[in-house]
Amino acid sequence: MELKSLNTFIEIAKRKPKKKIAVVAAGDLPVLKAVIDAHSEGIADAVLVGNRRKIEQIANDNQFNISSFEIINEENSVRCARICVELIRDGKAQILMKGLAGTADFLRAILDKENGLHRGGLLSHIGFFETKYYHKLIALTDAAQNIAPDLNEKIAIINNSVDMFHRLGIDNPKIAVLAAIEGVNPKMPATVDAALLTMMNRRGQIKGCLIDGPLAFDNAVSQQAAKHKGISSEVSGEADLLVAPNIEAGNVLYKSLTYFGGAIVASITLGADAPVVLTSRSDSDKSKLMSIALAASY
Repeated sequence: MELKSLNTFIEIAKRKPKKKIAVVAAGDLPVLKAVIDAHSEGIADAVLVGNRRKIEQIANDNQFNISSFEIINEENSVRCARICVELIRDGKAQILMKGLAGTADFLRAILDKENGLHRGGLLSHIGFFETKYYHKLIALTDAAQNIAPDLNEKIAIINNSVDMFHRLGIDNPKIAVLAAIEGVNPKMPATVDAALLTMMNRRGQIKGCLIDGPLAFDNAVSQQAAKHKGISSEVSGEADLLVAPNIEAGNVLYKSLTYFGGAIVASITLGADAPVVLTSRSDSDKSKLMSIALAASY
């Protein structure tokens, strides 16, 4: 099975029980539109936590029908985040989504040791890209959460991602661990980590996937480029997931794919007790909807 289109996430979500989204500081036009679109698609309802007057004003100004959504009035974004986390913990919502709240406050509520949603593992970000330049969806991790992951953190990031693929019906995702070159150079730690991750996978220490690396980006996504460099790899040209060496590389690649590559992306944060939708302000309306669909598919 291959994931060909982001619309697949909507199809998967429709086959599962409808989810409820707890929206933190919901007085934000793009987020409200995405939530309403998800409701229209039949994949999610929502609890809107935030300034009621502002939420209703945005809805009135844009002719949004929010009559089916519960609104919890709270003007302080920190308290909004805590309320939404509590809704998840109490089973009253299954997806957490950031609205007009600071990212630090949003994550602080998730990571709270006593009342948060953090189950002890590593939080990591994954984005699925639909682009005309690749024959299927291709995912990227981690472009937004972990700054400079060490080997153990990369293992956790990969395991989070593999779990996501399995839930989407991809039993053995092909994973390319990215670096600047294809060989191992001790002066380039990313190449050493990539080789270790590959060997750990081959020895069964990282399961449920096929890993190869180090691979430069061109060799990860193009079999022809790999052959030209004499690389024989089952992953080259068939990669389902790209693992970035650090947040700078991941973030630049993420934005290059969307801005220069024309890709549409669906992204969520993994590793908490519920999927977390934390979209970029620059993400399109469709990307925000597809991110909700991805979370609902989880």
